Amino acid sequence: MAQKKEDFPILVHICCSVDSHFFLEKLQKDYPEEKLTGFFYDPNIHPYSEYQLRLLDVKRSCKKLGIDLLEGEYDYENWLQAVRGLEKEPEKGARCEVCFDKRFSVSAKKALELGEKKITTTLLVSPLKSQEQLKRVGDEFHEKNGVEFIAVDYRSGGGTQDQSRVTKEEQLYRQDYCGCIFGLTMQREQQDRLMDEMFSPISNNILPASIEERLALYTKRNELEDENIKYKIIKQKFLNYRQFNFRLTEGKKTHITAYALSYSTLRRKRAQGKIEFYHDRLHYFNREEIKFITLEDFNLLIKHNYKDINELIFNPPSFEEELEVRTILTGSNYDLTPIIVVEDISDKKLNIYLDAKTYEDTKEKLIVL
Repeated sequence: MAQKKEDFPILVHICCSVDSHFFLEKLQKDYPEEKLTGFFYDPNIHPYSEYQLRLLDVKRSCKKLGIDLLEGEYDYENWLQAVRGLEKEPEKGARCEVCFDKRFSVSAKKALELGEKKITTTLLVSPLKSQEQLKRVGDEFHEKNGVEFIAVDYRSGGGTQDQSRVTKEEQLYRQDYCGCIFGLTMQREQQDRLMDEMFSPISNNILPASIEERLALYTKRNELEDENIKYKIIKQKFLNYRQFNFRLTEGKKTHITAYALSYSTLRRKRAQGKIEFYHDRLHYFNREEIKFITLEDFNLLIKHNYKDINELIFNPPSFEEELEVRTILTGSNYDLTPIIVVEDISDKKLNIYLDAKTYEDTKEKLIVL
């Protein structure tokens, strides 16, 4: 009597679609009699929006390949406890081993719950991970739990190049860090790059080239595919912006509630002076080309009715809408001077502190064909 696929199940721990799609295709070819079940368990991924984005793309990938997918618990706090004291460990170091240990442990438990006797992980194909380290941890779990670890090598023999080709052909979401906050911190320090993945504005606005923007883009991509609409995901270079801190005071202590528009920058972060004159909606400061606009005039331009500055701070216009207002006020697409929205114009000495940064960046764009 011929045995069915269900008699040879393998639980496949999945980390991301870039690794899993190529890996699962190879497994389907090399183990045609095995029933593959995907298990997305990655509590190491931070922030949560990045976790959602990777899961979204993994779901799409598994659907394309006809593979059932299970989602594990996002127990990030427990993962932090597990790697406590190893925060400074390098990639492929002791922290990674503990991380693998935790993920394999939960995966092995899930395999036993499902009555499966074999597990493997798509981490084996990641160039950022050590196959020897993964195999050692996997073999230890085989001894403890009786769940066999299948250590396949799909990286050698041109596998990494094939994986890159599949990623491009399938237009998969290609993240540029493993997911771990500690690994990302070290990676960005080495690259001398701003770790803008961790920015979370109190307004919940979607910032350019943010994880949230990518999540919205890939969600839209899936909708287009469901409607059989052709599309292309391209990359474009642009000048990005992040605002770290801003405050406005009158004299030494009197705080003034104010809002600085996107792309407002100060070379030395601080400026002190007074407003000198008014022209065509703008009140001109006598330092650093700074300009002020009243909330009333801002409402007219933005076609909104903010009742006060606090409402503007917590529920601001979109990034694109702010840029349109800046262009109207300055007549330039390249203006970086601070434009500050206030309820009333002060005739006293003002102190401005603005810590913000512009930088070259790349973001993805969805084109409907």
